[in-house]
Amino acid sequence: MKYVLVTGGVVSGLGKGVTASSIGLILKACGLRVTSIKIDPYLNTDAGTMSPFEHGEVYVLDDGGEVDLDLGNYERFLDIKLTRENNITTGKIYQSVIDKERRGDYLGTTVQVVPHITDAIQEWIERVALIPVDGKEGPADVCVIELGGTIGDIESMPFIEALGQFSYRVGAGNFCLIHVSLVPVLNVVGEQKTKPTQHSVRGLRSLGLTPNILACRSTTELDVNVKEKLSRFCHVQLENIITLYDVPNIWHVPLLLQGQKAHEAILKALNLKSDGLKPDLREWTSRADLCDKLHEPVRIAMVGKYTGLTDSYLSVLKALLHASVAFHRKLCINWVPSSDLEDATAKENPEAYKSAWNLLKGADGVLVPGGFGDRGVEGKILAAKHARENKIPYFGICLGMQIAVIEYTRSVLGLQDANSTEFDPDTQNPCVIFMPEGSKTHMGGTMRLGSRRTHFQSTSSTSCKLYGSKSFIDERHRHRYEVNPDMVQQLEDAGLSFTGKDESGDRMEIIELPSHPFFIGVQFHPEYKSRPGKPSALFLGFIAAACGQLDTLLKKGATKTCRMSNGTSAIKTHLYENATKLANGPLDGIYCNGNGYMFE
Repeated sequence: MKYVLVTGGVVSGLGKGVTASSIGLILKACGLRVTSIKIDPYLNTDAGTMSPFEHGEVYVLDDGGEVDLDLGNYERFLDIKLTRENNITTGKIYQSVIDKERRGDYLGTTVQVVPHITDAIQEWIERVALIPVDGKEGPADVCVIELGGTIGDIESMPFIEALGQFSYRVGAGNFCLIHVSLVPVLNVVGEQKTKPTQHSVRGLRSLGLTPNILACRSTTELDVNVKEKLSRFCHVQLENIITLYDVPNIWHVPLLLQGQKAHEAILKALNLKSDGLKPDLREWTSRADLCDKLHEPVRIAMVGKYTGLTDSYLSVLKALLHASVAFHRKLCINWVPSSDLEDATAKENPEAYKSAWNLLKGADGVLVPGGFGDRGVEGKILAAKHARENKIPYFGICLGMQIAVIEYTRSVLGLQDANSTEFDPDTQNPCVIFMPEGSKTHMGGTMRLGSRRTHFQSTSSTSCKLYGSKSFIDERHRHRYEVNPDMVQQLEDAGLSFTGKDESGDRMEIIELPSHPFFIGVQFHPEYKSRPGKPSALFLGFIAAACGQLDTLLKKGATKTCRMSNGTSAIKTHLYENATKLANGPLDGIYCNGNGYMFE
C-alpha cells in the first residue's frame, strides 16, 4: 500500500479537501485504484451533532456514517463508496483506546498519548486503507489521507506524531507528503510573499514530517523567482512546487495538477513507474470547459435557515449543478432565508420580507432541503404553498417533504393546526410524527441513517419514470421524524400520492402531486449519491421541470448509460445533441450576482 498525506499550513480553508480529491482523481486517471481517509482532530466522535454553521453539512454514507463534508468530495471526484471508518476523529481514537484500557488489553501499563494513542491512529489507517471502496475486490493501490486543521494546532499534535512515525515505518518509497500552504499577495506592494509558507514548512519539519511536494495557494501563478526562493528555504525540489491559483471552477484543479506534472512527482516519491504515463482527463477537461461556457440560466430558490453558509447545503448544490450542466444551463441559486418569508418579518423588517418573496417569486423552481428545529418552518410552509398553488416546480428533501405534507394537510384538508410533533408536540393533527425506534435523549447516531430501500407503488408516477421504471431504489437517509401512517389514506383521498414506501409499507418515502407539473418530496437524501457523470434522477427531473423540459425528458427516457473509450461509465441525457461526455467530479466557483449566487 502506498500513502499520500495532505496537510495544510498558515490558515484554514485553503482547499485541502479539493486538493486531496484532485490528487486522488489524477492518480485514478493514471490507472491506479485509490481510497481516501479524512482525519478530523476534533473530539466529537463524528459530525452528526455539529451545526452546519459550525462545520458545514453533515455528509451521510451508505453505512449510515455521519461524516465530514470532505468525504462527499472524495466520493464525487472518485465515484467511490466510503465507510464511516474512513473518517477518523480524535473522539473515535480516544474512545477506542479507553475501551481497550477498560477491558484490560494494556495489561496494567500506563496508557499514554505515545505510544498508545499514536499506535491506535496508525493501526486505524492501515486497517481502513485495505477496505475496498470502488466495488472491486482487494485493497486499493494508493490511500490519500487528509489531515484536517492547520499545522501547529494543539489538537493535531497526536496525529502529526503518529504520521511522522508512520512515514518512517512504511518507508520513504511508500509515503508522499503534500503540504498545502498560502502564498499571499500584499496589495500594498503587489508581491507574492513566501515567509508564511517558510514558517509553516519549518514547523512541519520540526514535528518530524518533511514535505515532498508543496501545493501553494495563491491568487495568481507563482513567479519563477518565488518558486526558487521556496525551494531554497523549504528544501523542496523546484519541480515539486505546484501552484494552485484561483480558477473559474474546481474542475480545473486536477488540470492544474496535471499541467504542472504533479502526478509524476507523486509517482516518483512512491516508487511507481511513471515513464510516459499521462492521466486521461479528456472528459474532465471537456466538462470543465463546458461549465465555463454556460450562459442560459436556470434559477432555483433554496429555502432554508442555513443560507448564511453555503457549505450547509454543499451536496444539494453539487447535485443541482450536476443536473444543470447535463441540461447545458448555468445554475443560479436564489438564497431565501425561510424566516424572512414569515409574517413576523413583514412587521419587523419589511425590506427583508420583500426581498425574500421577490427571490422566491423570481425562481424557476423551489427547493426546500433537509433541516432540524422549528426556526423558519412556517416560512418553508409558505414557500411550499406558493409553489403548489402557482404550479412552480417544487422539490422537498427530508424536512422539505414533511413541510409539503403539513402544508397540504392545512390547506386542502382544512386542518389548520396540523403540524409535526417536532414543532408542536401537542398538535391535534400530527401529520408528521417521531419514529418509534428513535431516541429523544441521545442525539448522535440515533436517526434513521444510511442506505435504505424504497419500493415504488406505481410505475406511472413521475419519480418511478425518472428512476428508469425500476421497482425499487436504494437511497441514503438521515431523519428522526416521518409522515404519520394513520393520516396517509386521508391525504391520498384528497389527491396527494404516496408513490414510494419502505418494505413494510408504513414509512412514506416519496410524495407526489399528480395534478402539478412537478411537485415531489422525498424522505431520503438523493443528493448524497449524485455524481457529475451520473446526476441524481430526481434532481435531473427537477431541473428539467424548471427548464420546461420534463415531458420531453420522460418521453425520451431520463438517462442513458454509455461506455467510454477508457472503460469508464458515464451518463448523458438525450438533450446532449453533440454527445457531450460527462466524467466523475463536482463543479464549484460560486460568485454573488446581487440576487443570489451563480456558478461561473
